[in-house]
Amino acid sequence: MKEKTMVEEKVFLTKDGLKKLQDEYDQMVTVRRKDVAAKLQKARELGDISENAAYDAARDEQAFIEGRIEELEDLLKRVEVVAEEKAGKISVGSTVRVHLDGNEQEFQIVGAPEADPTVGKISHDSPLGKALLGKEVGDNVEIQAPAGKLIYHVLEIE
Repeated sequence: MKEKTMVEEKVFLTKDGLKKLQDEYDQMVTVRRKDVAAKLQKARELGDISENAAYDAARDEQAFIEGRIEELEDLLKRVEVVAEEKAGKISVGSTVRVHLDGNEQEFQIVGAPEADPTVGKISHDSPLGKALLGKEVGDNVEIQAPAGKLIYHVLEIE
């Protein structure tokens, strides 16, 4: 039986998104990994590790860090940096200004790993992201939401 592995498909990122992942990876490998090794050593020096809460906490932290490093390595192997196209169509990397119900909103379409809706970065895999891809200024985009149908009007693409 084959071991469960992550899906081997491309991960689309902007240049900024790639830099953030690389920075996180570097931080995990060069700083966090060493910090947790020091915590483990200190906890071992306290004596019996079978009932040592500090040792158990450091082992849990080490497992998390090693898991995140493995996840980041996998993502970085599959990254495809998107070219920020200026062809007038929405693509990954585009910043889009839309009109919805009397309000203007601005989104940047990004790869899933760098999505953060709280700062206006939406994944190209999200329902809105999928609907916006390939659209041009002046297009209307309909999204079926739990509250009903939403119609976004594309005002500007950067």
